[in-house]
Parts: sequence; structure tokens; C-alpha cells
Amino acid sequence: MRKFLLIAFIFCLFKPVQTKAQFESFKDSVVQLYGIVMTADSLKGLEGVSVVVKNQNRGTITNDKGVFSIVVLKGDEIEFTSVGFKAKNVFIPKNLDGNQQSIIQLMVNDTVYLPATIIKSRPTRAQFERDFMNNPVADDYITVARKNNDVATRRILVASLPSDGREASNQFLRQASTKAYYSGQMAPQNIFNPFAWAEFIKAWKRGDYKKKSTYRAPASSSNSTTSPTPNDIYKPKH
Repeated sequence: MRKFLLIAFIFCLFKPVQTKAQFESFKDSVVQLYGIVMTADSLKGLEGVSVVVKNQNRGTITNDKGVFSIVVLKGDEIEFTSVGFKAKNVFIPKNLDGNQQSIIQLMVNDTVYLPATIIKSRPTRAQFERDFMNNPVADDYITVARKNNDVATRRILVASLPSDGREASNQFLRQASTKAYYSGQMAPQNIFNPFAWAEFIKAWKRGDYKKKSTYRAPASSSNSTTSPTPNDIYKPKH
């Protein structure tokens, strides 16, 4: 126990010394970098030049005179970038004496080649009228909504679209409920139901089974009478 206390006491004595040494080492690696950024041809101060420490989210920009100041570490790489000038990289020496470093950075103009632009004359009045008249005009949302709510279109959707998850689950639950209700007995058959036969006869007399669909297929050069599919429904054009 005494040996353990002695080791702990020695550790407590040397811990502040070690912490102070680490702080002094970090303090010695901090450098105040300041200077001015100018053009290489006219030696004018550049405003708004980005001064960024590479691989780190730290940086600053030059003022209206081209002057900047930033805190960096020894061994950091500093990048100077500006629109219209070539980027420049500067390394801070690790064996730099002191904690301050001044720099005068000259920026060289960067020539950017843009793709060629072809200037053509305006179209004639006849060309404008032709293009204006032949240009397809997209239907507005009200027209599209009316076409989508057409009776024939809705019948096609009801007959062709599959059931969604909610409808399928409701059908399954109803079937399971009916099966559980008639568990252990035979379910009644509507073929022997007089009320069902009465409704069938009334519908037959009314001619419900003789009515034809009110949908008219679009006119075409062929005599095809194929029914439209859900893909024939109009959608907004953009």
C-alpha cells in the first residue's frame, strides 16, 4: 500500500511538469502569419483573396488593401486563391525561428479560354410565324384535370389498376371475418336467395346488361377497336 501511494505521489509531482512541457511545445509551434497580396505586374493590393490552410477548415480573406493576418502552425501549407489569378501555395517551415512570419505574395494573371460563341441573325417574320404556329402548346392543369376525370378514363382505371395495400388488406380481413363467421357450417349460397333473383330480374328488365360503354375510341386510319390503356391518360407537359 505504501509503495502504491509513493508511486502516485511521484506521478502527481511530474504530471504538471509534463503538461507544462506540452503546452510550451504547442505554444512554440503557433505562428502569426501576416502580409500583403499584390498583382505581379502592377504591384497593386488585391482585395478578397482567399488565404486558406489546406486540409483544414480555417482561413481568411484580404482587405481592400490586400493585407491579411492568420494564425497557423509550423509545417502548415497555405493556399492563396482568387478569381482570375493562378493559385499559389506557401509552406511554413517547421524550423522557423520565432512565432511570427511576414510574406509578400505576388499573384499572376490566369488566362481562361471560353468556348466559341456563334452569333446568328434573328429569324424572319415568316420563320417566326411558322415556328410560333407549329409549336405545340401544353395543356393547362385545369384541362388535364378534366381529361383525367372523364367517365371513360375512370372506368379504365378502375378495371385495370391493381388494388393498393389498404384495399388488399381490407379485402383479406373481410374474407377472414366471413370465414370465421361461418366456421363449422356451410355458408349460404345466393343461388337459392329469392331476393337476389328478384334483383337480377329487375335489372334484366331495365336493360342493365344491354347498355354499351359511352367511351369512344379516337379516330385513326385503321379500323382497330382496341380499348385504351391507363397510359393513354393525359399528363401535364412541361
